Amino acid sequence: MQDWRWMKAADLGRAIGAGEIDPVALTDVYLDAIDAHEFRDRIYARVTHDRARAEAAAASERAKSGFRRGPLDGVPVSWKDLFDTAGVATEAGTALMAGRVPVQDALVLQNATAAGLVCLGKTHMSEIAFSGLGLNPITATPPCVNDHEAVAGGSSSGAAASVAFGLAAAGIGSDTGGSVRIPSAWNDLVGLKTTHGQLSLDCVVPLCLTFDTVGPLCRSVEDAALVYAALGGVKPADLGAVSLEGARLMVLDTIAPDDLRDAPRAAFQSAVERLQNAGAVIAHWEFPRLAEAFAHAGDLYGADSYGWWRDLVEANPEKMFPQILERVRGGQTVAAADYVAGWNLLREIRKEYTAQTAGFDAVIMPTAPMTPPNVARLLSEDEYYKSENLLALRNTRIANLLDLTSVTLPTGVPSCGIMLNGRAGGEAALLRLSAAAELALA
Repeated sequence: MQDWRWMKAADLGRAIGAGEIDPVALTDVYLDAIDAHEFRDRIYARVTHDRARAEAAAASERAKSGFRRGPLDGVPVSWKDLFDTAGVATEAGTALMAGRVPVQDALVLQNATAAGLVCLGKTHMSEIAFSGLGLNPITATPPCVNDHEAVAGGSSSGAAASVAFGLAAAGIGSDTGGSVRIPSAWNDLVGLKTTHGQLSLDCVVPLCLTFDTVGPLCRSVEDAALVYAALGGVKPADLGAVSLEGARLMVLDTIAPDDLRDAPRAAFQSAVERLQNAGAVIAHWEFPRLAEAFAHAGDLYGADSYGWWRDLVEANPEKMFPQILERVRGGQTVAAADYVAGWNLLREIRKEYTAQTAGFDAVIMPTAPMTPPNVARLLSEDEYYKSENLLALRNTRIANLLDLTSVTLPTGVPSCGIMLNGRAGGEAALLRLSAAAELALA
């Protein structure tokens, strides 16, 4: 039964449908593993034992009567601690929200529950989701599965760790600048960043409402497709008969390949060769205007986040991790006219990008330029923290700035992912392409 913890969510769902796995027994396996795990309190902020068992019992009855709600009915998953859960604290990784107990579930959680997913609990995260590293001395810092002394990646750090350590079949996170894809890449998972607005942000604690997105962290592309469908209450993408033959993939040569460290560079080069050997047509391309988008990103993110968090932050700034406090306060001095002008420019750049990439199925690049840094060094060296955090989020932020859907896939090299950026609203097409790429990279 312990093998269940390492099965793909889709395979667990199929086994439940075939009567080979009882959702109650499956949920107990996960709950027991969580409670006994050495990193329990570094991964889970709160474990919802009663809710999980009640939902599993209902799923079990549906399975026995032949009325399952969907392919993941009865499969246990974790939730990042910024999705509201009725009657259970949702604190967004910050002491500023300590003791905050919502009265209703976030809409995506309602949808997932309606599809039969079992809620195991809430996972730790970067404070207010404002870091790509996953370091959080205020609440807890989840470990990376490949190096327990290193960060897991953020801000959906606990979401990734819950899956990578076998403590959830999938994790639900959010991505504002890379917060699903960085922890997925560093923990050898598949991560899906959805198009902004594609999944509801209702009752989700925001970081930047203009960039926030919801997405799954999973063991496979199929799992990501099924969880995405459950979160949105839509039909899953058809991943049958996928192939890379003739797929047009563009390697972005602007910003994304700069300052790559040895392992990510080698992993990406190897991955590209395997995609090409599987039939993909590879081209290289530069997009100079990307530098303009990056030049305005700080103001756009800073003003948005400070506008929402200002009152909470300024009431008790001493409660925050200084690095996060400094980042969120960066929005204090952004003029309204500069903010509007920055968005006007970004919309123009997005249109130009869309036109120039219209002939390609995806734009590809290394997910992160580096592997996860050491926790102790990040805590002791302020400048190192700043430089590593900015570098970690650099490549992933491209999709957020340009409003793309994006998938990171494991390359086979620990903590090194390859990222495929697709078109806005093109989740189904990108998932099919990613399923084909997954086969080539296996």
